[in-house]
Amino acid sequence: MPIVNVQALIALGMFLASLFIARIVVRIRSGSLPGGEMWVLYLRMLLGFLLAGAVTLAFYSFAGIDVISKHF
Repeated sequence: MPIVNVQALIALGMFLASLFIARIVVRIRSGSLPGGEMWVLYLRMLLGFLLAGAVTLAFYSFAGIDVISKHF
């Protein structure tokens, strides 16, 4: 399997993880899950990093540029 396809799969996984984190944030804010404002802040920052990584990896995957094996 080409490394660009692996990049696309990682981007998809990161996007799905960001949807999961967003759902957790909504549940904490509504009160159905325990947690405070610090947890919401932490999870929103994590959500931002996951979305940024997913968009970056997806962009490079569509462009056909390998960024994973260049750094490892």
